[in-house]
Amino acid sequence: MTIGGERDGGTAQAWEALGGAPELVERVRFEGAGNLGEGPLPVRELARATVAACGLAAGDLAAVRAGGATDALPLVVHEAAVATAFVSERHLRVAGRPAVTFAPLSGFWRAADGWVRTHANYPHHEAALVRALGLPSPTPEALRTAVAGRTAVEVQELAYAAGGLAVAVARRYGDPQPLVETVRTTGQRGRVLGGAPPGRPVAGVRVLDMTRVIAGPVATRTLGLLGADVLRIDPPGLPEADDAYADTGFGKRSALLDLARAADRAVFEGLLAEADVVVSGYRPGALERHGFGAEDLLERWPGLVVAELCAWGWRAPQPWAGRRGFDSLVQAGYGIAAACAGPDGTPGELPAQALDHGTGYLVAAGVMRALAEGGGRGLRFSLAGTGSWLVRGLAGAPAEDGGGAAPYAAEPWLRETGSGYGVLRHAASPFGEWAGGPSRWGTDPAVWLPR
Repeated sequence: MTIGGERDGGTAQAWEALGGAPELVERVRFEGAGNLGEGPLPVRELARATVAACGLAAGDLAAVRAGGATDALPLVVHEAAVATAFVSERHLRVAGRPAVTFAPLSGFWRAADGWVRTHANYPHHEAALVRALGLPSPTPEALRTAVAGRTAVEVQELAYAAGGLAVAVARRYGDPQPLVETVRTTGQRGRVLGGAPPGRPVAGVRVLDMTRVIAGPVATRTLGLLGADVLRIDPPGLPEADDAYADTGFGKRSALLDLARAADRAVFEGLLAEADVVVSGYRPGALERHGFGAEDLLERWPGLVVAELCAWGWRAPQPWAGRRGFDSLVQAGYGIAAACAGPDGTPGELPAQALDHGTGYLVAAGVMRALAEGGGRGLRFSLAGTGSWLVRGLAGAPAEDGGGAAPYAAEPWLRETGSGYGVLRHAASPFGEWAGGPSRWGTDPAVWLPR
C-alpha cells in the first residue's frame, strides 16, 4: 500500500497480526504531519500504524453490525492527532496545573557496572524501593548513592524481592515476542449484536476494565469513545494516581470491589455474567489466585472476549513473565533505552511512552476484531511484544520517505472538558470526542448501565 508517496508497512503488519482482511488496509489515508521527535527507532510508524489498525477494526465491526455491508470510504488518520494522543499525559492540565508524570525516585541511575531504571510513582513502590536498598531517606541523593555501590542486577533483584521496581538496562534487544496471540477460541458465540449508531460500533457492548496506568486504560477509553459501556474495577486498597485517571478515565466509569470479600466477589461475578468483554492488565497469575484468570473466565462464560496484557510477555523467561513492569522499565530491560543512549552512553528513552499507547490501541483493535467474529476468544498482548515489533518488524519495514515528519501543531487536538477533578485540558482521541470528562476514580456504582 502506497500512501502520499511512502510505503506503509506498519499498518499492514499490525492488521495482519490481528487477523484482518489484507485488502482493507488499502482504505487507510494519512493526513498532515505528526513527528514525535528524533530517535533511532520508528516510533512515528508504530503510533500511526496502531491507530490505523484500531480504526480498521472499528470499521470492520461496524460493517458486521450493519449486516455485512462494507464502507468504501477511506479511513483518514490525522497524524497530528495521533502524535498528540501518544503524549496525552504531557498535555494534561488539571485545573490549570501540569500533571505529575514521574516521581523523584523514578529514573535512570548509574550502578557499579552499568545503569538501572527505577519506577516509584506509586507510594507502595517507593516505600518498597527505600526498604530494599536501606535508604536513609526517600531522596534522589540517597538512591543515587545506594545504587552506585551495587551492580545493576543486584539493585534489580533487591527491588523486586521487596515488591519494588528496578530493571538493569540491557545492552541488547530482548528475545522476540508476538505482537498479539489468540490463545483460546471456545467455539461459543457471545451475545448477538444488532445494529450500531454511526461512529459507535461498540455501542451496547459491556466491557469490564481491570487495567491500570496507560496501556489498558488507553484501550478501554477508546472502546468507551466508540460506544461501549466500560466499567473499571479496582481493589480499594490500591488507589490510582489522580492525574493518571484524569488522563485515561475518559469514556468509562470507575468502581471499587475487594475480591477477598464474599459480598464484593458476588457483585463481581454478577458483572461478569452480563459482560461481553474483559480487559485485564494484571501480571500473569495474579487473577488466577482469585479464580478469575482468563481460562477460568472462558470456562464459565465461554462467549466472552478476554484480552490480557502484561509487561514482559508470557513467553519471557522466568522470572520475568510473572513480574510487574511499566513502559519505561520495559524500554530499559528490552534494550530500547540502550539503543536510544546519548553520546556519553547515558541511557535514553523513546520520545513517547509508545509501548503503552501503541499496545492500548492494539488491544482495542483486538477486542473489536474478536467481537466482529462472534466472541468466545482469549487474546494476549504485552509491552514487550510491542517493543519486539518496534525493533524488529517495524525497523525492517519499507522506509518512510520523510512525508509527515515535520513538526506538528498539537493545539488543534487539545480540548477542555469538565471532570471530577475540575476542568481538564487534554488530548483529543484520534477517533472523535468524548461526551464528557471522567468522574473521580472509584466513585461510581458497580453496576452496568441499561442497554
